[in-house]
Amino acid sequence: MSYLLDAVNWPQIWVITAVGYSVVFTALILLIFVFKFMPKMLNMQLKRRLKKEGKYVERTEGDEPFIAGEVNAAIGTALSLYFSDLHDDESKIITIKRVERRYSPWSSKIYNINNVLPTTHR
Repeated sequence: MSYLLDAVNWPQIWVITAVGYSVVFTALILLIFVFKFMPKMLNMQLKRRLKKEGKYVERTEGDEPFIAGEVNAAIGTALSLYFSDLHDDESKIITIKRVERRYSPWSSKIYNINNVLPTTHR
């Protein structure tokens, strides 16, 4: 039993484990920053485009419109469901096709249990 424990190179295992955990946590932290700052970057891009077109009006701090993330998620889900249903137009005609059953000795009447040979009782 001790041979199995000696055959494993434990320092390498700890290094691989530490590298794996650090890669996962680094990716998670990066995703947090991306999701946190993406709306701000998109709003900055929208403001620049509107200023170029002359349609942007400076707002005061209290006048800034705020839409909660839950509302954005609900709107996105509704749009996704709406657009995914566009290609699902069906003809509303129901057709029933009779399928021939394949022969199976299990459902055959000739092998019925009541068809036993007559026996004579004495």
